[in-house]
Amino acid sequence: MVHQPLGGSTLRRTVSAMVVATLSTTALALAAPAGLAATPASHGVTVAHACATPSQKNMMACNALKVTAGTPKSAHAESDLTAAAAPSGYGPASLQAAYNLPSASGGSGQTVAIVDAYDDPNAEADLATYRSQYGLSACTTANGCFKKVDQNGGTSYPRGDSGWAEEESLDLDMVSAACPNCKILLVEASSASMANLGTAVNTAVRLGAKFVSNSYGGSESASDSTYDSSYFNHPGVAITVSSGDNGYGVEYPAASKYVTAVGGTSLKTASNSRGWTDTVWSGAGSGCSGYDAKPTWQTDGGCAKRTVADVSAVADPNTGVAVYDSYRQATGWMVFGGTSASAPLIAATYALAGAPSAGSYPASFPYAHTSALYDVTSGSNGSCGGTYLCTGTTGYDGPSGLGVPNGTAAFTG
Repeated sequence: MVHQPLGGSTLRRTVSAMVVATLSTTALALAAPAGLAATPASHGVTVAHACATPSQKNMMACNALKVTAGTPKSAHAESDLTAAAAPSGYGPASLQAAYNLPSASGGSGQTVAIVDAYDDPNAEADLATYRSQYGLSACTTANGCFKKVDQNGGTSYPRGDSGWAEEESLDLDMVSAACPNCKILLVEASSASMANLGTAVNTAVRLGAKFVSNSYGGSESASDSTYDSSYFNHPGVAITVSSGDNGYGVEYPAASKYVTAVGGTSLKTASNSRGWTDTVWSGAGSGCSGYDAKPTWQTDGGCAKRTVADVSAVADPNTGVAVYDSYRQATGWMVFGGTSASAPLIAATYALAGAPSAGSYPASFPYAHTSALYDVTSGSNGSCGGTYLCTGTTGYDGPSGLGVPNGTAAFTG
């Protein structure tokens, strides 16, 4: 029997109570709330949520997990670093190799939008540090590569928030890692409400972005169909959303039928022909939506409504990515995980594949090109009666979707 995910605040309370046990399968220990000591990891790494858990309905939290103790398996993964203190975590060369991305030649002329809440005053400077470290070309306001706007497209930026600033740094760095030639548009919502974040999505599209990354989520609600039509129904635009970091269970807007829901994996080097292997990350969100209708291109039988996720990429903090951030909190090079890493990576992969055709729904593209993905066939993110909804298996499964990128063919119309 397939156990449906709980909805609304019940899901949040249940997942919160189980999260440490769920994530322990990958040696991940969650940090305690502010003011309490972090939970020590017996092995692996200890992490903290960058953003606070929402306390109100229809408020979102970012899905970034910061490594606060321990050494990730991805530590010092790059072989071409020249800095005196090389960053830990996967950098551009590793991510491009793992997912067979044509980053040196692709993405020119494409704009990837990042939608987040609150302001990161150091976003452009921190992006410059990241790109310089890895030998990527400069991406600045002056050369037309980088642009930051508020949720209405102006320059009345919201108040700063250190947690969301870390999220913004993660997103900007991951787009840069996968698509160094892409332009980047950062749209900052006034708050973490779905209404303000959705307004920022509409602004990103209005300003010409054909690829929009959203690394946040919250509980599903009866308002989701309204949000779908108001904010996410943009034919011809690839909109990616992280599936969540609390294991089995569904978040919105990943549940929207108009977006590409991006799950998470653990990424490690391997002796196979690819040189890498992905397994399901125990924290990745997945399951059956309680509200959103199933898109026509999704044919799995375990969910009557929308199934999360569609595709995936690295998200496990134990195999995390390098990020540079300098706003307020612990500054400098850090290692991050969470599906906040995988969503911008997939948005950038769409950009490498080229602009979607007018009227198309890019969320459908991978379903027409399943052979152009690396299948993820092992690992689990929780308990669902042992079905594909929470267990990696051959073909489609909930936590990893159809798989991870093998080049860009799966992301073309």
